[in-house]
Amino acid sequence: MIETDDKTGSGPTRASAPAPRTETVPTDAGDARITWIDAKKPWTVLAVSHGAGGGIEARDLQALAAALPAEGVTVALVEQPWRVAGKKVAPAPKTLDTGWRGLWPALAASGLPVIAGGRSAGARVACRTGAELGASAVLALSFPLHPPGKPEKSRGDELLGAGLPALVVQGGNDPFGKPAEFPEGPYTLAEVPYGDHGFAVPKRAPLGQEEALETLVGAVSGWIAALR
Repeated sequence: MIETDDKTGSGPTRASAPAPRTETVPTDAGDARITWIDAKKPWTVLAVSHGAGGGIEARDLQALAAALPAEGVTVALVEQPWRVAGKKVAPAPKTLDTGWRGLWPALAASGLPVIAGGRSAGARVACRTGAELGASAVLALSFPLHPPGKPEKSRGDELLGAGLPALVVQGGNDPFGKPAEFPEGPYTLAEVPYGDHGFAVPKRAPLGQEEALETLVGAVSGWIAALR
């Protein structure tokens, strides 16, 4: 069973979720690691990586890993080489892209369609490389549209240039870009009300933490089902 720890909060889980398996994949940026949560009868793979400030224990990644295998979606939680090596600071975007490209053959080895995804910096990597690598779609969780307080430094071109069906799931109070700040484009945008960059919601919010994660999972699940 996939569970979150005290640092990330709890989310939707399935008591019958399959036990994860791990795979180490060498890349030109160092060894990456994939944690697989397999669906019994998979029809697609969702590969999601972490951001620059955390790992695959993030509450949104864990919630998706708990829920989606029951819907025929094998989830691959990807740890970039810098995390596997125990470093605390993420490298430059170019190096992140190198790691992602290097592990892609392992993600695509089953022959199933692969959705490229990630949260924050991982979402940017998926947008930059998804079409090139042959992904079927892109999932961007907490896309960092701009640095906090600097909307003029937009990264919208990365999202608009993804060239694939894309879903952005954004917290309503994300300092890296609130939903209303996103440019119009060929992608779907779903909001988790009151959520911050990690989809945490304030205790005073009318939406509880578990409900917020259910909103996120529901948006992702419905979008993936429509790709079938």
